[in-house]
Amino acid sequence: MTDRPVNLYSSGPPETVIDPEPGEAIAALADAESAADPIAAIGSVCTQWPTFLAAWASLGDAVAEPALKYAAYRTGYHRGLDKLRASGWRGSGYVRWQHEPNRGFLRALAGLQATAAVIGESAEDERCAIFLRQLDPEWPPS
Repeated sequence: MTDRPVNLYSSGPPETVIDPEPGEAIAALADAESAADPIAAIGSVCTQWPTFLAAWASLGDAVAEPALKYAAYRTGYHRGLDKLRASGWRGSGYVRWQHEPNRGFLRALAGLQATAAVIGESAEDERCAIFLRQLDPEWPPS
């Protein structure tokens, strides 16, 4: 049992928005996604900006092999947890899709969930699905 108090918010759970990425990184990812070899190009974006969550999610989207998808999405997910904590998130509260900077993290988590299902990791699939709905009660986005 912990000695830390439980914070109750009269307005509901706190909401966290990840800091936006540099415009240069966003432009590089857009170019990479339409490159002749998008996997290599997106991989270069991930190398140059290793904390750019949308780049990791896009890499997961671009590769076909489930193990590689899983690795890219999991990297984006874990980098995202670090960014959320740096943005004030304390393990609970909303991280909504409506805020553009949160989308890379949510895409990585959704990709991790889908890929976990493909590779037979049903417990992880379920945990990720629940976590997505806890982070954004309106999940999935329309």
